[in-house]
Amino acid sequence: MSAGKVYLVGAGPGDPGLITVAGLERVKQADVIVYDRLIGRALLDHAREGADLIYAGKVPSPSQTQDQEAINRLLVEKAREGKSVVRLKGGDPFVFGRGGEEAEALREAGIPFEVIPGVTSAVAVPAYAGIPVTHRGVATSFAVITGHEDPTKAETAIDWPGVARAADTLVFLMGVKTLPDIVQQLTANGRSPTTPVGVIQQGTSAEQRTVTGTLADIADIVDQAGIKPPAVTVVGEVVRLRETISWFENRPLFGKRVLITRTRRQASVLARLLADEGAVPVELPSIEIEPIEDSAAVDAATERLRAGDYAWTGFTSANAVDLFFEHLSERTLDARALGASKVFAIGPATAAALAARGITPEVVPDEYVAEAVVEAMRPHLTPHTSHLSPRILLPRAESARPELVQGLEALGATVDEIPIYRAVVPSDSEPAALEALRNGEIDIVTFTSSSTVRNLVTMLGGTEALERPLIACIGPITADTARELGLRVDVMATEYTVEGLVARLKEREA
Repeated sequence: MSAGKVYLVGAGPGDPGLITVAGLERVKQADVIVYDRLIGRALLDHAREGADLIYAGKVPSPSQTQDQEAINRLLVEKAREGKSVVRLKGGDPFVFGRGGEEAEALREAGIPFEVIPGVTSAVAVPAYAGIPVTHRGVATSFAVITGHEDPTKAETAIDWPGVARAADTLVFLMGVKTLPDIVQQLTANGRSPTTPVGVIQQGTSAEQRTVTGTLADIADIVDQAGIKPPAVTVVGEVVRLRETISWFENRPLFGKRVLITRTRRQASVLARLLADEGAVPVELPSIEIEPIEDSAAVDAATERLRAGDYAWTGFTSANAVDLFFEHLSERTLDARALGASKVFAIGPATAAALAARGITPEVVPDEYVAEAVVEAMRPHLTPHTSHLSPRILLPRAESARPELVQGLEALGATVDEIPIYRAVVPSDSEPAALEALRNGEIDIVTFTSSSTVRNLVTMLGGTEALERPLIACIGPITADTARELGLRVDVMATEYTVEGLVARLKEREA
């Protein structure tokens, strides 16, 4: 068997979006991923199905030689099995990442390898704190120094007199525990005690915290603030720029832990929108879409569609679109089965699901509720000159609100309502998310349908855990359900979409 190959990939400083395009491609293709504790764990979601994910994170300690030797052996072993191996390391592999040692071990063993650099935390973390490591007229040079040296060693390997005057900006990686020693060495070797210092914990993540001070007081400030590793320390006049260009921690939802109750398939869009505003999305799906297998009803509706019996086909959710077209596909049919039937949809998400299948709905109301659909359909259904009432196909959720059917029938239509799915309580829940909610660790709970409200209350066994967090609902129907169950509704979207919901949360928290 020919040897495989090892890719030493920099994952960036923590934010999964900061990995390079080349690095992400290797992650997607790897047979084995050997990863560190400082990577953004969401990167592992990109691993292909069946990939072997091996944790090799090392807790900081004075000596990690044996741990590193074991990792080197693991990389060689997996490559000799003919596998493509990604060694996924926080930051950049060659900036205090021991990537050079791994490359040496691979070369000695005759294993081919590539190095894919990553965004180093030495630059990215200060940038996310609003601290540029260089700035015209302030700093024209910077140096990166390990802050992880054991202060109990008899002799230091760091040239402190040289470091103290090496550059305008000094960046220390992993130096929380050794900060008092760093301060002492810098001031003893010529750096002024009034030199500004910034310490950034969990940089580039939604848990980022930044404290600032001077060499004279930063150790006490860090201790009082409870700053913990991993952290980056920046020493130099550039730290003052944070006062004017801080941006990451100024986002309206920064640090807020927001519960998402949508289905797993739908949660990603809302999670991304929330994360873009600085929130920490916590997924706890309270509904699961369960298809209803009623072949006879679907077959009959399909035949009527193909025969041109339906003047209109209506869709009230993206789930209805997806499942209906799955039914068509099972019958070797596609969008052409709709024939001459016109289409209406509730809301842009439903319209987008149809557009993905090449269908542009003729009617999408300005408000995304059943009553608005009825009003939007009024000019299309009345007056009706034919002696036959227009027939409408409505594939949707079981036990959906009756107002839509009643309203359309009041306009003279005949409605064939076919339940094709039901929203049920998930068979398995996220225990960590439930526990966080019960422990008061969630700041905001979002509801995007009445089912998400009812089911979450069922999962919790009551509403007590929902008394503390902010309750945010996507629209009036969902809000009414929440109030009926005894919940306080704090935020309701004015545009009944996930984008509208996030916009209202931003306004509330601004």
